[in-house]
Amino acid sequence: MSHPISYDVSRLSELDIYLFRQGNHTKLYEKFGSHFMVHEGKEGVCFAVWAPNAHSVSVRGDFNDYSVDAHPLRLREDGSGIWEGFIEGVEQGLTYKYHIVSKFHNIVHDKSDPFGFYAEEPSKSASRVWNIEGYGWEDSAWMLDRHENNAHNAPISVYEMHMGSWRRKVEEDNRFLTYRELAVELVAYLKEMNYTHVEFMPLTEYPFFGSWGYQVVGYFAATSRFGTPQDLMFLIDTLHQNGIGVIMDWVPSHFAVDMHGLINFDGTALYEHEDPRQGYHPEWGSIIFNYGRNEVKSFLISSAMFWCDKYHIDGIRVDAVASMLYLNYARKEGEWIPNKYGGDINLEAVEFLKKLNISLYGEFSDILMIAEESTAYPMVTRPVDVGGLGFGFKWNMGWMHDSLKYMSYDPIYRQHHHHQLTFSMWYGFDENFMLPLSHDEVVHMKGSLINKMPGDTNQKFAHLRSLYGYMMAHPGKKLLFMGGEIAQFAEWSFERSLDWHLLENPLHKGLQKMVSDLNRLYREERALHLYDEKREGFEWIDDRDHTHNCISFVRKSDIGDESVYVVCNFSDQTRENFPLGVLEAGEYREIFNSQSHYYEGWNIGNEGIVTSRNEPMHGREFSLSLKLPPLGVVYLKRIGNQKTIDMSIQ
Repeated sequence: MSHPISYDVSRLSELDIYLFRQGNHTKLYEKFGSHFMVHEGKEGVCFAVWAPNAHSVSVRGDFNDYSVDAHPLRLREDGSGIWEGFIEGVEQGLTYKYHIVSKFHNIVHDKSDPFGFYAEEPSKSASRVWNIEGYGWEDSAWMLDRHENNAHNAPISVYEMHMGSWRRKVEEDNRFLTYRELAVELVAYLKEMNYTHVEFMPLTEYPFFGSWGYQVVGYFAATSRFGTPQDLMFLIDTLHQNGIGVIMDWVPSHFAVDMHGLINFDGTALYEHEDPRQGYHPEWGSIIFNYGRNEVKSFLISSAMFWCDKYHIDGIRVDAVASMLYLNYARKEGEWIPNKYGGDINLEAVEFLKKLNISLYGEFSDILMIAEESTAYPMVTRPVDVGGLGFGFKWNMGWMHDSLKYMSYDPIYRQHHHHQLTFSMWYGFDENFMLPLSHDEVVHMKGSLINKMPGDTNQKFAHLRSLYGYMMAHPGKKLLFMGGEIAQFAEWSFERSLDWHLLENPLHKGLQKMVSDLNRLYREERALHLYDEKREGFEWIDDRDHTHNCISFVRKSDIGDESVYVVCNFSDQTRENFPLGVLEAGEYREIFNSQSHYYEGWNIGNEGIVTSRNEPMHGREFSLSLKLPPLGVVYLKRIGNQKTIDMSIQ
């Protein structure tokens, strides 16, 4: 069958070209790549690709037996470097690549489409012509209320997961679950566990499964490993219909070296820097984007916009922001080029991140923009117009490192490291924080979370329960990587399923139930989430009791009766008659105890209710006398007219 090519058709207007070259086009996916259209009564596909240093560009595909000569594209005459053409008769699902002959050094590349919406399943690497329009979304109720579910004063508890290793069909050659299978199994699990959001590790197409998705080649293509683009839409749609938000890990910090991707795209460093001191990432063996090139900024911002626009993604977690901000990240002296002021800040990356957040929030004011930023770079979550980067949230890596380090010590030594428990509150409201216990903490010989805990098996579980109890009460939104909720002993492996069989053991099942209950408690008790980012929501009761390895504080809402008192005993000793200062007289219910028998704990606590005494303590008029379980965390709430959730020791 003949497939004539025409050149008198284009999806790109003069305004599109202007915005693209100015770095201000945020929806390039509507113009570039392959799009079905009708031209002069003929159905076909319009192709457009940016390759300014190419001598020639042609489209090779199933429709022309991958001929390099059959369908040459034409270079626009406006200096944009864009090649275009309309090919009749090209059908859905056919594969193609761009055959690019460079102006320089006789370099010839076959490239997948940077704007392709779908690709062959790796290890194959061609793009597929695919129509992503017309999916019948049924999540209007979620989208209407999304601003409430993503609000800074809302409970946000995130389940981070790697789609290819959460659960597998062992009986079917250990295969992945598909997007549509996950729409059944994952959605049911997240509801059972009371999570508000799920965060998917990168789903943008990537060649090497062992990169977990962080070495990207297709910034507009949902990975074909698990199904079609519409299958992923179905999964997201189903999650939304069940009240669960979707965050996607997105990687603008670097891209894959695979030659069918963006690297050396037209025979030159088009998307990247030519100088390896700027363009090569020594830690990850990947390629760094040139954030100073306007067309690259348009490309990346359009990618983030695409997922929110076409896939209804509720949040973007921007990976490795620190590596973008610092020119000397993972580099030794002499291996990096200072900025124009002689400093180590990547000024172009800073401006890109600001523009990214302005653009995304400008179009979707109700989404989450989250920075994985591991340094003390200032004002990451402050508005751009006051000098910030404009993110909505930042991962609190300091809290994570300090907490895990503290928990790794035998209780007898913890009194000498008490500051690692309390230091986070010195800066806890400088940014809008999310507390992450992420995949990074359970790989590369770091050990699983349960194996970071000291002691025998029962003690390890007690420690982990106390860590989660402390985490849920600490100001900040929450994130836990899959497997942490069942206390998986093995390090996470991308090549196999989580160890779900562990739930046959009551200790593992008890921990899972506790995580579910904590998520529910966090959602229903306003004091635990309303002021996650404001000082008025937190007050120390006693942060200096290092000799007992204890801390106590109160989480507050805008209603006094909703206050939740939190006491953490990180020693291995029961604390009898432990005094706790409270503001009001009355009866206090123990609404959570990490050592409850419900969770296979040691069942030491306060038998449900504690009555205050007229004895001042901790600068407060009244006090409670508590029985603190060893390696335990308890929450208490004054009994009033407010609803309480009873997960106490009975």
